[in-house]
Formats: sequence, C-alpha cells, structure tokens
Amino acid sequence: MSKIITTLLFLTCSIFAAEKDKLNVIVIMADDLGYADLSCTGLADDVQTPNIDGLAKKGIRFTNAYATSPICNASRIGIATGAYQQRQGTYWYQGKGLHDPRFKTIGESLKARGYKTGYVGKFHHGRDDQPKHRGFPLNHGYDSFYGFSGGTKHYLIHNKASEKKIYRAGPMYVQDKRIDVEGFSTELFGEKGRDFVRKHKDEPFHLFLSFNAVHHYINQLPKSYLKEKNLKQIPDFKNTKKDKYKWREEFDFPNHPEGRKYYLGHLYYLDREIGLLLDELEILKIADKTIIVFIGDNGGGLSLYANNGVLKGGKFTSFEGGLRVPMIISHPDFKTANMVSNAMVSSLDLHPTICSMTGSEIPKNVDGINLSPMFNGDQLKTERRVLYWDTPHQKAIRKGKWKLLINEGDPNTIPGIHKVEIPKGTFLYNLDKDPGENKDLSSEYPEIVQDLLKDLKKWQGEVKKSQK
Repeated sequence: MSKIITTLLFLTCSIFAAEKDKLNVIVIMADDLGYADLSCTGLADDVQTPNIDGLAKKGIRFTNAYATSPICNASRIGIATGAYQQRQGTYWYQGKGLHDPRFKTIGESLKARGYKTGYVGKFHHGRDDQPKHRGFPLNHGYDSFYGFSGGTKHYLIHNKASEKKIYRAGPMYVQDKRIDVEGFSTELFGEKGRDFVRKHKDEPFHLFLSFNAVHHYINQLPKSYLKEKNLKQIPDFKNTKKDKYKWREEFDFPNHPEGRKYYLGHLYYLDREIGLLLDELEILKIADKTIIVFIGDNGGGLSLYANNGVLKGGKFTSFEGGLRVPMIISHPDFKTANMVSNAMVSSLDLHPTICSMTGSEIPKNVDGINLSPMFNGDQLKTERRVLYWDTPHQKAIRKGKWKLLINEGDPNTIPGIHKVEIPKGTFLYNLDKDPGENKDLSSEYPEIVQDLLKDLKKWQGEVKKSQK
C-alpha cells in the first residue's frame, strides 16, 4: 500500500512540476502601427518606445516580418490559425471570418495543453464575429473576453446611450454581454491584461492582448494628455447624414498640421501599457517563464500619419508598406537576446512556434513554420521560402529576394485612405536592393515573372481546393 501511495505522490508531483514548467504566452498586437514607428529600429527620430525596445533587447526583432493581408479583418485570421485566411474564404472585408473549425487557433491549441486563456481588446474576423458564432473569442479557445468587435472603436466613450449618436461609440463586451464602462480603451485593455496575469500567475496562461492603438486618432486621447501637449481636441463625428469620410479628410494626412502628434500620443500610451504589463510580470516573479510576442496586424496606415520608412504604400495596399510589420519575440532565456534577424518570416509562423515552445501539438494544416530553433542560435534560411497574398485588388508573391506584384484595381474602398498611386499591371522587384519597390524589373527578367506567376496560380488553386 505504501508503494502505491508513494507512486501516486510521485506522479502527482511530476504532473504539478510539468505544469509549473510550462512557459506562459502573451501575444501583444498593435493596430495599424507603422513599420518605422519603434525607436529600436532607428528609422524615425520622433518616436520613443522604451518598453517595446526592452522586449527587443530580450529577444529577436524581425525586419522582414509579414502579415498575410494589408487589412486587419483578414490578417488576424492568419495570425490566429497559422493558415492563410483565404483557406476559409476570406480575401477582404466582409469575409466569412474565422468560421471553419478545421483551422485551430492559438487559443485552442494552448487550452488543449491545459492553459488558462484570455482575450483582451479588439478582435475582427468577419461575418462570424457575433457571440453565437465561432469567430467570437469565447468560441475559439478563450476562457475570458473583454473588448470589442470590429475595425474602429471610440477610445473614450463606451456606453449604450452614445452608440447611435457618436461614431463608433458603444459598450464593451465583458464575456458575451455588452456592458457600459468608463475609461480610455488603451488603459482599460492594459489594466484587464494585468488583471488576467495576476489571476493566473500560479498556473500556465495565455493572454492575447489586442490593443486598438494606434488605429485612427480621431477617436480621442485623454484631456490630460491633450493639455500637456497643447493639442486641441478633435471633435467627434456625430452620426448624421453627413459623409464621415468627407468629415475625416481635414484631419487625415497631410491635412492636419499636428496629425503626427496625435498618432504619437496613441503610441505613447500603447508603449506605456506594455511597460506596466512587463513590470507586473517582474513583480509576480514570472517574467523569466513568459514568452512575449509583439506584432502589428498589418502595415501602417498612411492617412493616420504612420511612418513606414522607405517602404512604399501602407494599409490597404499590397506594397511592402501594407504588408511588412513590426514583430518581436522575447524571452529572457533566449541565447539570441538583442538579436536583429533579416530572415523572411510571417505572422503565420506564430502559431506553430508557440506550439513548439509550449509542447503543444502543432496543427497539421498550418502554413507557417516553426521559428523556435532560432532561439537556440540556429540560422533560419529563407532564400527559397515563398509567401503569397491575394486580395480583390492586388496579388503578390515573394520568393527569396524577388517579389511579383499584380495590380488589378485600386483598393480605394475608403476615399483617399491609402495615399499612394496604384498603377495597373504586373511588376517585379528585387527587395534586397529595392525595398521601396521603385524599380520594376519585369522586362529584364521575364523568366522570373513567369515562374512566380506559375507558383502563385498553383497556390491559388490549392487554396480553392482547401475551402471545400
């Protein structure tokens, strides 16, 4: 009998130790953040992001990281599943969303591994974003949810009474109920993220913290910040018959002389809340067992004064400025701390990488690759890697240094929003030499154009088959 008890105690302790040894996982997402808008990049002299820079010092910052779409609605599906969102029929806004249970999410993979899971902030997948559908966070792996659904949310007004009066005002979801709350959304999301971490500090957890900063600044900054920076309050758009985009034009780039200052205000609060979360991990003594991923959902929005550096275009376009995003993976034990990698990586890689680092099963249908060998110092060779993009307006493929871009139309669904000319045609760029996509080489290398076109069409056909 004593041997049985001893064996049971040993097994119980072993299971408990295994649980304690699991790495916590926090994914932090910024909304519409410019490629150059982290001070650690050294690309913008008006930016200060000390806390995000601190993440980079403890891990790897990727300079060639890509979203799967130039809009968040689609790209967030790719991030969640590690599979191209086109496999679920989403190519642009108003797609089917995260509707297909064959494509597991990060939340589902970690929950199956015994993690406590929480989603805080913005989610936006498509037509299935309602509480009864799979796209809602509580229905794809998350135990708790605090936030909102959709592209834009007022930063300061979150009550039912204002919902039909002020553009994008309205309650927050608390679990699956819409509740009136007060506060500045960036601070609210930071606070709820810290609450989740405190609640689950003694067990393995996964937090997906999705800020709506730095999405359009028209939805206001706190009055104290405006006063400190001597900025005028931008008036809210009242839900009248007036065209909201006409109203917005006077504030969009380049029309507002202080537009960049409002953008930097939202970036300041985003970085500050990330710093408070990092401090909380230290206070709770769990920083040394927590993986932190920081990523943008798509390229920086030019109309809201984001800076994409030398990259052409921005959000809505399939130029590099619309697809390339800030991405950092941080953990104190990495042998590659303070490393900058030029390897071509994708937001698709987050799901398999997180699964590998937590001992979770990697879904068989992911399109991303496992980056975790890099954290032991292994080199990631991406010269032959291929990434694809497919929207109703532009198609693209990148293979090694080459990018083929097919412009079939103008993604100008919102007047004046993308701030860049999009000529029709097929274009070839050598991104190693020309990251700004200034010199079309299609006439000089017709054989490369044909090879890339063939690869792209083959991928499109394979995606169509996977939708069935």
